[in-house]
Amino acid sequence: METNKVLHFVPSEAPPTGMSKNGYFFQEMEQREVEQEEGSEGREEGQDSPIACGDDIHLYDNQISPGPEADDSGCVLLNTSRKYVKLMNFEEEVRAHRDLDGFLARATILLDETAASLDDVLKRMLHHVGQDSNASEPSCNFEEVMSMLFTDAGAQEVNVHLLSETIQGVTATATGIQYQQSWLCILCNVKHLQRRHVCISRLERPQNWGENCCEVRYVILILAPLKMKSTKTAMELGRTFATLFSDISFRQKLLETKTQEEFKEALVFQRHQLTATNTQPTALGKEETDPRSHKPLKCKDFFKAGRGIYEDFCRRLPFYPSDFTDGIVGSNKTLLKYMTTAIFLYIAILLPAIAFGSLNDESTRGEIDVRKTIIGQSIGGVIYSLFAGSPLVIPLTTAPLAIFISVIRGICDDYNLDFPAFYACIGLWNCLFLILGGIFNVSLLMKLFKRSTEEVIALFISIAFVVDAVKGTVKIFHRYYHAPTLTNSSIEDFPQGRDLLGGNRSEVAASMALNALPESLIQCTRERPVLCLLLMLGTLWMGYTLYQFKRSPFLHAKVREVLSDCALPISVLLFSFIGSYLFSDIELPVFKVHDRPVFNVAPFERLSAMNVVSAMGLGFLLALLIFIDQNIVVSLTNAPENRLLKGTAYHWDLMLSGLINILMSVLGLPWMHAAFPHSTLHVRQLAFVEQRVEGGHLYETIVQVKETRLTSLTANIFIGVSVLLLPLPLQWIPKPVLYGLFLYIALTSIDGNQMCDRMALLLKEQTSYPPTHYIRKVPQRKIHYFTFLQMMQLLVLCTFGMYPIPYMKMIFPLLMILLIPIRNNVLPHIIEAKYLDIMDAQHM
Repeated sequence: METNKVLHFVPSEAPPTGMSKNGYFFQEMEQREVEQEEGSEGREEGQDSPIACGDDIHLYDNQISPGPEADDSGCVLLNTSRKYVKLMNFEEEVRAHRDLDGFLARATILLDETAASLDDVLKRMLHHVGQDSNASEPSCNFEEVMSMLFTDAGAQEVNVHLLSETIQGVTATATGIQYQQSWLCILCNVKHLQRRHVCISRLERPQNWGENCCEVRYVILILAPLKMKSTKTAMELGRTFATLFSDISFRQKLLETKTQEEFKEALVFQRHQLTATNTQPTALGKEETDPRSHKPLKCKDFFKAGRGIYEDFCRRLPFYPSDFTDGIVGSNKTLLKYMTTAIFLYIAILLPAIAFGSLNDESTRGEIDVRKTIIGQSIGGVIYSLFAGSPLVIPLTTAPLAIFISVIRGICDDYNLDFPAFYACIGLWNCLFLILGGIFNVSLLMKLFKRSTEEVIALFISIAFVVDAVKGTVKIFHRYYHAPTLTNSSIEDFPQGRDLLGGNRSEVAASMALNALPESLIQCTRERPVLCLLLMLGTLWMGYTLYQFKRSPFLHAKVREVLSDCALPISVLLFSFIGSYLFSDIELPVFKVHDRPVFNVAPFERLSAMNVVSAMGLGFLLALLIFIDQNIVVSLTNAPENRLLKGTAYHWDLMLSGLINILMSVLGLPWMHAAFPHSTLHVRQLAFVEQRVEGGHLYETIVQVKETRLTSLTANIFIGVSVLLLPLPLQWIPKPVLYGLFLYIALTSIDGNQMCDRMALLLKEQTSYPPTHYIRKVPQRKIHYFTFLQMMQLLVLCTFGMYPIPYMKMIFPLLMILLIPIRNNVLPHIIEAKYLDIMDAQHM
């Protein structure tokens, strides 16, 4: 019997720039070891597929040969073998271009195919090939071709219905094998064909066709005569189109095409990209001052004044016009995603601004209130979105800054200093240090920050949001959750109160009597704190449920995406309506609004020379805090898994933060810097993802992110307009809803935090451990040691950052800096450096 071959094409999820010149890829021995572990039949049925964490690529030939005889149970033998094949090199192999040109001249493209089963899709594709006027295949029976596509062709007793010859993308990773499940190339050699045929079908929605084909969106059918020149076989033609479809960003572009002409243009553009991959010259000295480059850190790099900012401009300026036109101009419009993202940002920025403005109002006794916070946010946000090198980063006044401001107020009270002047002086010192840091490339120190250090700080910020929400709720319960009591006077002084408590009045009269009492005499009623708790938890539940709704099977995919993008605005508006309208008879705590001048230039003449010098120390600590938060947020936003393509500008962004805070300091507005997790959530809102199903679990991979300035610019402009909505209707948003927002932000920000995943391992049995790279390569004891050490670092940060003694919080930035030597110098003496590097790897 003739052997049927199943060819598995192993491409990369990374852009084609990672492709080797001859089409071979590295770590072949490691992949062969993985194959030996899997056995001759690959993964056993029901075994979980590993999660991808690398870009090493392999091509191998998988042959499947069913035995012709079956026993009484219908069992047959299936022989499987694998062999690597080469990627098609578009730069050197002329046949790749001729194959694509031939297809474009006689294109058979089916867009938005509605058939659900694999057999129906193939029948439709063969029907279109047969109806093609250029096909001219009178001697070919396409019904026979349909049967030849499967292993049970010509054998009635064999009921194993599998594709005979395919090419499918597989990425070899440190954790094993990850299949590209969104496309499938099917090959068939037909004896009576006169020439080769290619048909591409884009399905209307992803289809589940079995293991490793759970999210198929594209089907490429290759038909070729049985006897062909070696460079024109079905295998060679399949290599051409499989190479094109192996790029995840290209598949996303094909989804956005509307017509066959646009589809063809995308194919031509991808061919140009693959051809130009190895011909682009490498600029000497490129990324010399990029903190993400792998160049070793040297002391002389800090003395190249302005070099980092210059390279930031060279890297980002060519893309500046596209930051405004991407998604707006051209065929690839994403206006709906921009609108939902702008609405999300408006709510996600405005409500924390209100919350921290209210906190600053209480700590500074009205010097910095909600109105000033909103106006400062609008001014700083607009400037940052227009001129920053990382436009997806969101600047915001944060909880650590609010704590710092409260400490400054306490110092002013203790030493009888003028708060606006001292605040401005500290801010100007801080700005001076930030600008000098940008000029002298201090952001290069980010090379010393490892993934684990960034995750400790990011998790601390998330915990700070939770603590703020819990503290606000506890304060409400402490104030209102006791029985109504009277203070300052005796009950006999108030006859209506005596009648109320004695039960001599009707319910309506009792309510009137209670309202007649002075407010100072009524401490609380229990329905108020209970309603506050329900509003907070309801906002969290509704927001997170809608955020996860895109993974559900309900409604249409576009509707699910819109609901997920608008999860936060919907939950905030819904529970604000419930609290302020449906329960309008229960008075809820709201933020205060003062009718004071917004812009007041600081009176520096009220400070002595000693005051100015003492402000320098506080300014340096503040600069450390902003430097660390700013650079870590930019690093997390530009993480490799987010696939941002336009580059970074660490040094310019740091200097821009200093320039913005000069204005904030002089005018008495709250300081700001890049905020976590708002920036990473902004990236997620603008991302297009590709889903895959492995072992019954759904995984998402970011395909493309629209890098635009329009969403943050629009949101901050509307935040400035929102000043006109003070006090009403913004005061209709109760404080518990703001606390629910804090919990929502904290919960969504831990998604993808490897430290949280390893903490969860402490509560799981070993059989349920995920097949991540560190589970496979690091001893379990070392993993738990490392997690425990990270938890200790987090505990120290939380102790100093949230301790009630104000002056203790001032050294918090120094503790964050100390995490660098702890990771680089202390931990290698406890855990081997090779294991630390594996657990700090960027890929999951």
